[in-house]
Amino acid sequence: MDVIPVSLAGRSYNVTIERGCVLENFADHAKPYFASYRTSEKSDGRKIPFVADTNTHRIFQESIEQSLLAEGLAADWFVVEPGEAAKSWSVLEKLTDWLLALGITRSDHVFALGGGVVGDLTGFACAVLKRGCEFVQIPTSLLAQVDSSVGGKTAINTRAGKNLIGAFHQPASVLIDPLVLDSLPDREMRAGYAEVIKYGLLGDAEFFDWLEEYGTAVLAREPEALTHAIATSIRAKARIVAEDERETTGVRALLNLGHTFGHALEAETGFSVRLLHGEAVATGMVLAAQYSARRGELPKVDADRAAKAISDAGLPADIAKLGMDCSGSNLADHMRHDKKMEGGTLPFLLLKQIGEAYLARDVELADIAAFLDEQMAAQ
Repeated sequence: MDVIPVSLAGRSYNVTIERGCVLENFADHAKPYFASYRTSEKSDGRKIPFVADTNTHRIFQESIEQSLLAEGLAADWFVVEPGEAAKSWSVLEKLTDWLLALGITRSDHVFALGGGVVGDLTGFACAVLKRGCEFVQIPTSLLAQVDSSVGGKTAINTRAGKNLIGAFHQPASVLIDPLVLDSLPDREMRAGYAEVIKYGLLGDAEFFDWLEEYGTAVLAREPEALTHAIATSIRAKARIVAEDERETTGVRALLNLGHTFGHALEAETGFSVRLLHGEAVATGMVLAAQYSARRGELPKVDADRAAKAISDAGLPADIAKLGMDCSGSNLADHMRHDKKMEGGTLPFLLLKQIGEAYLARDVELADIAAFLDEQMAAQ
């Protein structure tokens, strides 16, 4: 078992990584968060609320409920459809109404069982319900395990863009079971791996070197390699979040490497399964590296290494091959809705070398549009 603290003033919590902590002995690890649901040692207590999507509910319901039954407890389920469409005002309203009908108090814990969509939606609902209720993250995708479940960013989407309505609301705990990834489709596994590569590119050259050698083993879900990649990624994020929890100093912004380009690609494709979030971030990181090289700040050999590592993982590394029926200006227009936009300017995460990202505040969107036109025209 690996326990990684996320050290924040007054609200620190642990990320527990252990094979089987969800599939085999969930109740043992989650027991501290059941107290308010018990009226006795029998099964006459209140049911424990779980939020899941239809896939995670189908796959994990039985093992969760069997583990709870051994403790004399039962689960109640709020199930959403998979995908970004669940992060909406209408679903948020239904979820908060459901939680209120259950009589959730601020000392209760709601369990988010799923990928980033479920975690974001549940976290935001708990952030606004009675001005703040507790929740526990149980991430079931690689992307959620290494990124979205840690750090307290919660949000829903709007017509104007992704994650524009949200709050910082830290979980009480994060339980990560690498075994749950055995059920993850290969495409989703690769999409999550993009966020793993991100940690190497933005601040850990040695980890990037390791991924070049062992990335295939991570994607193949080999236990030692997979656990090492998850733990290394979480430690990196925990350090950054502890230093800049609410993204006020610019340090936490490093975690957005590839995301400004990526969110524009997602918006252009309608936040659909045509381009998954991790796939968009992967292409976005290649674009960030290529743009950094275009500015003369990143050696071309490093930009090529980044593109190769992403391509070798089966992720989209060439925007020209995405079949985007739009111009660079169209993509730049999506960026104008980015929540990091301040005073008419948009900071961009760029690279000086592999393992060293920085926040550039002198980037003009007109230049980005021209750059994207160049990249989409390249064959």
